[in-house]
Amino acid sequence: MTVRLSIDGKMIDAPEGAGLLDVARENGLTIPTLCYHRDLSPTGNCRICVVEIQGQRFLQAACVTNVWEGMVVQTHTERVVRSRRLTLELMLANHPQDCLVCDSSGSCELQDLAYDYHVEVPTWGSKGSKYMVDSDPNPFIRVDFNKCILCRRCVQACAEIQGRNVWGVAYRGFEEKIVAGADTAMLEARCESCGQCSAYCPTGALSDKLSFGLGRAHQIKKVTTTCSYCGVGCQFDLNVKNGQVIGVTSNPNAPVNGMALCVKGRYGYDYIHHPDRLSKPKVRKYLLEGGDRIKRDRGEWVEVDWETALAITAKKLRYTRDTYGSESIGVLTSAKCTNEENYLMNKFTRQVIGTNNIDHCARL
Repeated sequence: MTVRLSIDGKMIDAPEGAGLLDVARENGLTIPTLCYHRDLSPTGNCRICVVEIQGQRFLQAACVTNVWEGMVVQTHTERVVRSRRLTLELMLANHPQDCLVCDSSGSCELQDLAYDYHVEVPTWGSKGSKYMVDSDPNPFIRVDFNKCILCRRCVQACAEIQGRNVWGVAYRGFEEKIVAGADTAMLEARCESCGQCSAYCPTGALSDKLSFGLGRAHQIKKVTTTCSYCGVGCQFDLNVKNGQVIGVTSNPNAPVNGMALCVKGRYGYDYIHHPDRLSKPKVRKYLLEGGDRIKRDRGEWVEVDWETALAITAKKLRYTRDTYGSESIGVLTSAKCTNEENYLMNKFTRQVIGTNNIDHCARL
């Protein structure tokens, strides 16, 4: 069943009971948010998404308001804009003024909204820093709660997506803050260091330690790729600066995992530029010369192109199968390959080589 409503003078048909914010966005209308994220349950905490609804005495948070028949909504009236500006001013008054050196500058949602609404620190001044910077010993997640706006996205992401319930809210009033466990260290509160909280944080309150200070949003190039650690096939964006991978960012459009990543996928990228990593195939020198190895001395490794390496491998496999039989060959696949790659190796082993001698490294 559908209902007909008006948003900013535009007549819209929407499913009955649908969220007002979702309906507006699906129809190309912009309502700003901070605490809201499409992956998380709406809470109406930040009050940035307030709108004016005909017949309602108070402004309503669009993220927690459902549509109904005949609803008339205004999203940018003078009253609405004034309310949003006041909310932003209060946030900035309790926020460090370090945007010039903040790692999240350029990707900070609070900064974007302050710019859009022409909001600066109120004349009665900023309260400054209350908490120690980089206050948690977690090796991957950097904590600076001076920049926290209490949106609770981190709390929800940890609970609803990761299922760990590490983060919570403690104290009341001006002393209210986000805490791990019973106000303890993250690892003591059963944190898995997956980085979900930092991925969903709209400011710089939670960020990635490994990439801190290495580059900001406008300085990096994002390259979408598939994680190499297991067969699930999670995708994410590699953050590349000057030809070096300096971090990983969740890609919300990843078909398998969305924003979710494990600790290895998000933070285990240092092997890419490790000096011991092979970037091109190598073969023994005697194989290129067409001879056989002498006793146990297999000679030195020589770097070759992929075509040469694969041709030598195919030739050796064919010779071994034809000379000693298919049962003389065994194939070991990798749990780090995708499911599709392991499927192809299974078909190759059983139908091309002709043996059932195939296993994988996950059992080793």
